[in-house]
Amino acid sequence: MTYARSLLLSLLLATPAAAQSTTAAATPPADRQTASVPTRASEPDFSARAIGLVTVQGFSAQETFNGVFGSAVGPFWGGGAQIVLPGGIYAEVNVSRFRKDGERAFLLDGEATRLGLPLTATITPVEVAGGYRFRMRKHPEIIPYLGAGVGSYDYHETSGAAEDDVSTRHTGLLAVGGVEYRVQRWIGIAVDVQHTHIPGILGSGGISEQAKESDLGGTAARFRIVVGR
Repeated sequence: MTYARSLLLSLLLATPAAAQSTTAAATPPADRQTASVPTRASEPDFSARAIGLVTVQGFSAQETFNGVFGSAVGPFWGGGAQIVLPGGIYAEVNVSRFRKDGERAFLLDGEATRLGLPLTATITPVEVAGGYRFRMRKHPEIIPYLGAGVGSYDYHETSGAAEDDVSTRHTGLLAVGGVEYRVQRWIGIAVDVQHTHIPGILGSGGISEQAKESDLGGTAARFRIVVGR
């Protein structure tokens, strides 16, 4: 009888310990329970990218453009290439084109009067810029940037009379600021504002001389598609 009681007591004490050992063996380590959270790949230190560009510019020479074209706002279309260097530094080159038909005009008592003589103006900027891209730790897909640069601006003006045609090229300055959003690893979209100052093309004749407007530049809103990391 005493032996039976001792055997029963041993079994009762052994059962919880065995259950605890089984539970501990079945429980995975804490690091197995923690799901790995994917992280966004950081921007590479060096990258070469292609750029598609659409610009809507408000020209500084408002009286001239309103008188000749009926509007001082016009689109540019183009593209370019950009390299991103270590430390957030970037450099790029862009080529774009503006083309619009209008009429020769002059100012009479402060009002623009068209002469009925058609003309076509073409502006072709070649712009080189550089600047800094800011990295946001909490939102690495959003990349603000600031830059400045210089451009060579080709201006052609043709009309029915060849002797009245104009063809010239001058240098201008630019400043730009905007933000890029990385849609995916190889695709980004960017929106920015660029201001240009281009003296020396306007102001030597016609309505621009009357209006005392010599700056072919202006302020532009630009939409860009970026292909590359």
